[in-house]
Amino acid sequence: MAKMDNAIITSKTPKLDLHGEIVAMVEVLVNEFIKSNKILKNEYVIIIHGKSTNILTNEVSRVLKKNQDVLEYRKNNWNLGETIVKLKL
Repeated sequence: MAKMDNAIITSKTPKLDLHGEIVAMVEVLVNEFIKSNKILKNEYVIIIHGKSTNILTNEVSRVLKKNQDVLEYRKNNWNLGETIVKLKL
């Protein structure tokens, strides 16, 4: 598995902000976001879930683990309310 240590994340990295979303919508939103960015050949994306109760964080993690287009993912060390995702291109 490739390592994300060399990930280049900029202000132009595509982001999906899930603030205010209900848990039931997370799977649909995340999978559509990944599908769109794979078509656009974006290697990295960011999913913003916040860091308060971990409900959205846990759901995002569950969805990413099941998605076959995801190579790997990890929490952003500089902002624990975000998850950085590396897509299979």
